[in-house]
Amino acid sequence: MHTVDCLQRDNSPASQTDVPPGCEASPEHVSLCRLLAHIPLLNGLSDQEISRFARGVREFKAEKGEVLFHRGDPCHGFHFLLEGQIKLAFTSSDGHEKVIEIMRPGHSFGEAVMFMDKPYVVMAQTLTDCRLLHIAKNVVFEEMSRDPLFCRKIIAGLSQRLHHLIADVETYSLRNGRDRIIGYLLREEEMNGDQVTQGRVSVRLPTNKGTIASRLNLTQEHFSRVLHDLIDSGLIEVEGRTIHIVDIERLRDSLN
Repeated sequence: MHTVDCLQRDNSPASQTDVPPGCEASPEHVSLCRLLAHIPLLNGLSDQEISRFARGVREFKAEKGEVLFHRGDPCHGFHFLLEGQIKLAFTSSDGHEKVIEIMRPGHSFGEAVMFMDKPYVVMAQTLTDCRLLHIAKNVVFEEMSRDPLFCRKIIAGLSQRLHHLIADVETYSLRNGRDRIIGYLLREEEMNGDQVTQGRVSVRLPTNKGTIASRLNLTQEHFSRVLHDLIDSGLIEVEGRTIHIVDIERLRDSLN
């Protein structure tokens, strides 16, 4: 998984006239070159290499609730999320959905199955309106054959995802539901980038409580029960999707 803090299209007058060296003159190609230049995976590539890479990239939009791919669909590349949120999930034999991950802007997904030349093992569905890039596997393989550093970046990204997976398994196995939810709220606060270390802070949940509960391997009822317990303890206040942490240091100290 590769992440960036911010990835937005530059619509300033200068950006509309300055064509990156090595990019073709068509507006679509120039736009893709600009977007690709902000992806950490492609850092260090020359303008000519990014231009070559862009020929295998497609930018598209998906409406909220749209399924990008189902489990069992063939994989022809990987996705990079520019705007919005996407859930990766699978459905059990009894019809229950298990959310594996919630993807946010700056996240990529699908690399592992692309390299294994296997079909998707999960489904991907948009939680909001989204804007994405689809990067064809042939341009990835071609660049890997040219650049050992690019190969190392790919391996580093997949290793990071494996590390997160192991951390998830540890959390589900060794921590109770209360600690999982507190840990989640603290991570969300850190991702806001406010650098608040004490006092009252507010966290806006990225999606509905049912999806988050599934991501934490909890039932929605258990998730709601823990939130009520935290409210009764004076640790949080809930206002729709906004969680007000009364004292973040106190919430940290409450972890078992």
